[in-house]
Amino acid sequence: MLSKCLTRFKNIPLEARVSMAYAICSILQNCLGFITLPIFTRIMTTEQFGQFTIYSSWSAILVIFITLNLPYGSFSTAMVKFEDKRDEYIASAEAICLSFAALFFAIYLPFRKYWNNLFELPTLFIIIMVFELLANAGIMFWNGKQRFEYKYKAFIVVTLFNSLLAPILAYVLVTNTEDKGYARIIGYSSVTIVVGGIIFLGNLVKGKKLFNKEFWKYALGFNLPLVCYYLSQVIFNQSDRIMIDHYYGKSEAAIYGVAYTLAMILTFVLNAINNSYVPWFYGKIKEGKKEENKSISCMISILMAFLLSGVIWLAPEIVLLMGGKQYAQAIWIVPPVAVSVLLLFYSQLFINVEFYFEKKGHLVGASIFSAILNIVLNAIFIPTVGYVAAGYTTLVSYIVFVVANYIAMKKVLKDEKEENNAYDIKFLVIIFVVFLALSGLALVLYNHIVIRYIVIVVVLLGVAVNFKRIFSYVNMIRNK
Repeated sequence: MLSKCLTRFKNIPLEARVSMAYAICSILQNCLGFITLPIFTRIMTTEQFGQFTIYSSWSAILVIFITLNLPYGSFSTAMVKFEDKRDEYIASAEAICLSFAALFFAIYLPFRKYWNNLFELPTLFIIIMVFELLANAGIMFWNGKQRFEYKYKAFIVVTLFNSLLAPILAYVLVTNTEDKGYARIIGYSSVTIVVGGIIFLGNLVKGKKLFNKEFWKYALGFNLPLVCYYLSQVIFNQSDRIMIDHYYGKSEAAIYGVAYTLAMILTFVLNAINNSYVPWFYGKIKEGKKEENKSISCMISILMAFLLSGVIWLAPEIVLLMGGKQYAQAIWIVPPVAVSVLLLFYSQLFINVEFYFEKKGHLVGASIFSAILNIVLNAIFIPTVGYVAAGYTTLVSYIVFVVANYIAMKKVLKDEKEENNAYDIKFLVIIFVVFLALSGLALVLYNHIVIRYIVIVVVLLGVAVNFKRIFSYVNMIRNK
């Protein structure tokens, strides 16, 4: 059986094999993180889990200032633009990361007591965090180059090694120490630092020259203007937990973190869909056939809403399975955050148009405004209403983000003298309103399990009866 699968895989065109390998590894990484979550939530207290949550939140913020997200943003275009000098470009990009890391330490170390109070982490773990970020950047640069050169075997080995060894080491350390929160951090970080550190140094050796004016100018010129956008997205994802920790403590931050992780679990599906959908959509824009996207974008939106509804309606059982009784309050946070995922998808639809016409200014403005709004709403409602309010402030902020990007998209199309006919906005709004109403109904029925499951069974029966029709729509999306 295995040999047949391998034979079929080898007969697939190289480009498709590479895409499949990277997609499978991405899914594996996400699934392993999801599968191991209930293990750690049961052997760690909420406060200990909160230490890991806060570390992850600050890590997601610092990565922008230390790496400028150089493994993303400009990297793909750089691999095409500097096709014959990829190693040299990567070495220059890593040198930029090292420069910003040195700048960070120059600011951090003399005033580390102040920064440690802000981060709520000791000096050792801030240093570990910086080294982990650099090592992970090295892995991402190497992964990106492998992908462009249609090499996947070494990538699979490295991914499997990291994905399997990190949770195993973390589990061993957590079960053999009292400082379980910090032990989990060390377990995951040490694997990345060792593996990524070797790859990082290998990239520098291959590239040889650390400073190339052309490469530095290109990388900084492309990514620096996007820092505000990247930062605003992190603020959306992480500021809630940091502010909850500030007002209530690490236990409440951990509960919110688990709820947020569960609600956001389908974002990797969203990213996979968008990565496959964008090339087709851009082709239609180029051909002047944007209107063909209306039905496709609506069908994908319905699919996303349906999948997210499953997460929302089964939230009490998912939280109990993944977190246990100590995380029971997390069920009230899942619905608003899950609804935000659909809004995130809508935003991406409009951002795709902005990126096609290389208009990033509107996106940055919308991101900054929405992020600031999120912080302000958190500052008002978290201390007065409770930490559950953070889920709803996120939802409100994403509504504003969607509207702002829709307005920005309209302006871009007007400036480019293009028709605004790529999306059926009225139908997208109807999908959202229905989805929002169903999510509200799920909230009401969380304490009425029998009625909730009757509704779920009725819906599933409806899907089963109309399976052929639904499957034909899914095939249409896939073929498009």
